Amino acid sequence: MKPGIAWITGASSGIGRELARQLAGQGWRLALIARRKQRLDALAAELAARHGTQSEVIAADLLAPGDLERVAERIAAAPPDLLVNNAGFGTAGALAQLDAARELDEVRTLVLAVVRLTRAALPGMLARGSGAIVNVSSLAGEAPGPYNATYSASKAFVTSFNGAVYEETRGSGVRVMALLPGFTATEFQEVAGVSRDAIPPAARLSAEFVVAEALRDLERGAARSIPGAAYKLAARAEGVLPRALIRRIVGEVWRRAQR
Repeated sequence: MKPGIAWITGASSGIGRELARQLAGQGWRLALIARRKQRLDALAAELAARHGTQSEVIAADLLAPGDLERVAERIAAAPPDLLVNNAGFGTAGALAQLDAARELDEVRTLVLAVVRLTRAALPGMLARGSGAIVNVSSLAGEAPGPYNATYSASKAFVTSFNGAVYEETRGSGVRVMALLPGFTATEFQEVAGVSRDAIPPAARLSAEFVVAEALRDLERGAARSIPGAAYKLAARAEGVLPRALIRRIVGEVWRRAQR
């Protein structure tokens, strides 16, 4: 894709921050969206110093209806060339023991914000016949996730939603892609209360690798991007192995990963 304007939610850390860095290196202008303005300011300064990138900092909490609508209205008024719906967080533990309000906030961030911002961007993109949307999902959504139930189910929604919108827009000039990373070493694990030690080092992906793979897949017009050969194989296996077996394996991994 020719560099233009990219809006990235959840840009203050992890995959979102790395997307900003790699897109800046390709010559994109950026709108960086997250709750933590200080981090966004620091990232914008870094990108300006390293690449001469123009970045707009938008401090917004997508859990707040007013903030979500403010971002959606701006996107609808002037759809960017690329929208990345990356904001989110995870929780780990048995559902009966987790905070109910936190679980609902997880759904609002991972599901409702993705639907609202995708809907905001699409009409303008379709009208001009160009643009791209990347919805960050997860391989965790490919199977039920015991001890990770809300996150896995939310990501299953994102993947299914993205696939439907991909088909609706096929041939329009608008690209819609779901990014389904496996275990990626970021702050996500700390927020979710998950130990990285439960995941073998060989299975841990870097944000740099995930983003590079995703951008290559977006360039070729893929509906989904699954970075890493091992995770591509795992995704295929999930379509073959008995559902009950997958559920038990995933549950055991998440049970051990809890701190």
